Amino acid sequence: MSEAATAKAGTPYHISSAVVATMPASTESILQMLQGMENVEIHGHGGGKIVIVIEGRSTGQLGECLTKISLLDGVISANMVFEHVEMEEERQEP
Repeated sequence: MSEAATAKAGTPYHISSAVVATMPASTESILQMLQGMENVEIHGHGGGKIVIVIEGRSTGQLGECLTKISLLDGVISANMVFEHVEMEEERQEP
């Protein structure tokens, strides 16, 4: 695809869901840390598991965020469940 066609198509925007498994005693502190992270939204939690959505400009950016989450003290695992890519349309001035 040409550069002009890519510009017309828009900018890709990645959205991913993930499940974070935590040590039960750490769940509340991990929830607080996740709330402070940019581009991360918490959609539910229970039984030591937290469902989140991560948004970003690339799969790599999502992966970096998920890696940071998996390295938090008290996290057992952080696994991507689904990824979707939307094309943001470029605004054109009239």
